[in-house]
Amino acid sequence: MQLFLIIATAHFLALLSPGPDFFLVARNAASSGWKIASGACLGIALANGLFIAVAFAGLSLLREGSAWFIALQLAGGVYLVYVGWLFIRHANSSDLGALPTAQAARRGWLRGVLAGFLCAVLNPKNALFYASLASLVSASSAGWKWLYALWMFSVVLLWDLLVAIAIGHPRVLRRFGAALPWLQKVSGGLLLLLGLLVLLHVWLAWE
Repeated sequence: MQLFLIIATAHFLALLSPGPDFFLVARNAASSGWKIASGACLGIALANGLFIAVAFAGLSLLREGSAWFIALQLAGGVYLVYVGWLFIRHANSSDLGALPTAQAARRGWLRGVLAGFLCAVLNPKNALFYASLASLVSASSAGWKWLYALWMFSVVLLWDLLVAIAIGHPRVLRRFGAALPWLQKVSGGLLLLLGLLVLLHVWLAWE
């Protein structure tokens, strides 16, 4: 139980640190509302679940310095730059007052699932974090590993849903509607910077 509390605390503290996943959920919630943004929340949780499964299975594909990890860093850096550019480009195109049709909402939700999955699965930080946690539970039974995995998947999903609900609530959108384009541009700029830093780190490591 003590180990579970240590892992649960470390995992939750890591969630509190804003990263690409947070900005994606926040932007989707601000532009489309929390219900559509819940798709991105699910995609992020699924990607985290994949990393958890790979790490807890003891696979070394995504360990730092491996070819797979370097490829992940390159793809993740390029993707963050791309998403950041999209945020900035479409910052002024959101129509918060318009209610999407059921079909449009469904498409938006599915696109959010894909975007959330790609954002989280192409984030090297996630791979390293779960690999470090896996070293703590390597001696645990399969039952405990399943419990850890289920807990972390659920916490990621619930936390991102809370962020989406808080930011995408109609009252919040009405009150801060005028600032949303600016906030989206700032989020896009931060994602661009993060992507460029990842690419710079890979380039320097090759020298």
